[in-house]
Amino acid sequence: MSTAPTLIVRNAKITTLDRQNPQAKALAITDGRYLAVGAEDEVMKLAGAGTQIIDAAKRRLIPGLIDSHIHVIRGGLNYNLELRWDGVPSLADAMRKLRDQVARTPAPQWIRVVGGFTEWQFAEKRLPTIDELNAAAPDTPVFILHLYDRALLNAAALRAVGYTRDTPNPPGGWIVKDSRGEPTGLLLAEPNALLLYSALAKGPKLPIEYQRNSTRHFMREMNRLGVTSVVDAGGGFQNYPDDYQVIEDLHASGELTLRIAYNLFTQKPKEEVSDFSNWAKLVKPGQGDAMYRHNGAGEMLVFSAADFEDFRQPRPELPAGMENELEAVVRVLVSNRWPFRLHATYDESIGRALDVFEKVNAEIPFDGLHWFFDHAETVSDRNIERIARLGGGIAIQHRMSYQGEYFIERYGAKAVERTPPYKRMLEMGVHVGAGTDATRVASYDPWNALWWLSTGKTVGGTRMYPPANLVDRETALTMYTKANAWFSNEEGAKGQIKIGQLADFALLSADYFSVPEDQIRNLVSVLTVVGGKPVYGDDEFKPLAPALPPAMPDWSPVNFGSRYYKPDREAAHAMAQASCACATSCNVHGHAHGRAVTTATDDQNGFWGALGCSCWAF
Repeated sequence: MSTAPTLIVRNAKITTLDRQNPQAKALAITDGRYLAVGAEDEVMKLAGAGTQIIDAAKRRLIPGLIDSHIHVIRGGLNYNLELRWDGVPSLADAMRKLRDQVARTPAPQWIRVVGGFTEWQFAEKRLPTIDELNAAAPDTPVFILHLYDRALLNAAALRAVGYTRDTPNPPGGWIVKDSRGEPTGLLLAEPNALLLYSALAKGPKLPIEYQRNSTRHFMREMNRLGVTSVVDAGGGFQNYPDDYQVIEDLHASGELTLRIAYNLFTQKPKEEVSDFSNWAKLVKPGQGDAMYRHNGAGEMLVFSAADFEDFRQPRPELPAGMENELEAVVRVLVSNRWPFRLHATYDESIGRALDVFEKVNAEIPFDGLHWFFDHAETVSDRNIERIARLGGGIAIQHRMSYQGEYFIERYGAKAVERTPPYKRMLEMGVHVGAGTDATRVASYDPWNALWWLSTGKTVGGTRMYPPANLVDRETALTMYTKANAWFSNEEGAKGQIKIGQLADFALLSADYFSVPEDQIRNLVSVLTVVGGKPVYGDDEFKPLAPALPPAMPDWSPVNFGSRYYKPDREAAHAMAQASCACATSCNVHGHAHGRAVTTATDDQNGFWGALGCSCWAF
């Protein structure tokens, strides 16, 4: 190990989350870990001839944020295809973005708004109508996924997916039809969202090299928000190992800018035991390194245990045979010492799962195995006690910030006050970590989640929780950093700014601890560092981070500002876009600075020909 640090950050307001050394002014890094954290004069004494020194200009510096529940691997494969409405303040703004994207999207590509927003965030407090979508995009397929409850398809999208008057409703889904029996374009989860995701899966996909580029851009967007680590919760239509090729290639080539611990999510009903038995022969928990490692099973363990979180619908009753199926899988996991996580929204589901866990534990002791529930919006004190006795945890997300109004409409204002009761969980000694459940059910922005934890508000402005059920900003930050390391079996290795830990941090655009509460949501990072290396920079720190190639294909919404909307930063971004003087009707041929590859565009059978270039028809 070298002695002189490779990097020193000075003149900072450092929140370490280390009780023995809670505040500091400077830090030093060597070999990707913290070498020193403390007073500036002491840290600066360590500088050598090759030490890079960064002046933080008295900005707040925090440990890199860790999302304990996100679908980043799946999300990255499609990020470049998606128009993000996350954080957009009005439906008028959202529709303007959609119309702009219609003008640049070539046939037969779709425009996809895939979750991360809610109608409650809009000033108008509503979704677009199908007629509005048809007027904005008469010929371009438009697919809009709203939370876990519905999808809106314009007429062109209905033609693309092939839904007609003869298409039957799948189990748990509803293709809404008009008085003539024709599909209207509204798809409803009742309560199963498989219909929504199946329709989305019919859209064109990116070639593998574009998926690599797309994943890099999604990781960079996460870095912009100060995220340095995630625990990936798998997902439907995400098979192992096939759909992990892109992320594993990026890891092998040293291009990951997020630390990823991944869970494996069973894919076929009634084949769950086979899935996990086979996977246990292929990979072991902890296999990998500090950038990419296996983390166990879940969030889906058996399909019969899934209680869907669409609060517009009544609570689903799990089938009678669920316990036997779950027990068989949990026995495989515990026997192989696989950590596991289980999606569970309602207390009733949690209680039934705990019956199974307690039974298995009596015969095959969990004995310190890290296991936890995801979500747990309505968990009771009694079941929290049971979780604590089994040494488990609960990973919570800010889903209620997006669905709180629907919950109140169904269950009442009193019931919403502890959804989930995260402060009570902490008091009762359960491991509690925070995340987003992005990219479909809620947004990937961690600052929305941190704001929700300390204010109890929905993005529509409804205050759900009394002050007694909230946590302070430092506790919220701890839940998003140090506490989350437990959920990837990395406690003590990251989550604090502490000598010997992995050197991951974010330097913030404003002081998280002093900005007005509603300004928490506007925070971003101006410098994000992973393992001692800058992975994102803005303002005066922009030159420190390596540049990314443009998003592929060239017409991708990402190349035109699609990302989480932060009002105090979007004006500058829009000015930069407007300053481009080479705009033409074709974003491939017309923008030399924006070309993603040098592939010939005159091949009408290739992606850059018929599919990738907006002037191919001319």
